[in-house]
Amino acid sequence: MVILVVKLKVKVGPKGQVVIPKVLREAYSIKEGGYVIMEPLEDGLMLRGVESPEEIIKWVRERRKRIGGREARLGDLAEVDLEEEFEA
Repeated sequence: MVILVVKLKVKVGPKGQVVIPKVLREAYSIKEGGYVIMEPLEDGLMLRGVESPEEIIKWVRERRKRIGGREARLGDLAEVDLEEEFEA
């Protein structure tokens, strides 16, 4: 894996969207129509390119085991205010 040591300033669009610069997309195999995993960290966000939806499912299951979570059921988020959840 290539690790680039560079800092780039990107602008956040009106819907919270950011453009990942081409050099970073290429270095981390992030392709149009592809998938990324975004993980909140104490001091920022981690964004990782993934090859397939199966890889995302695998990551979610491993993370759930690490944090002692349970598998979600249909309707679990129906009454949850996600903005309030992420503020905590």
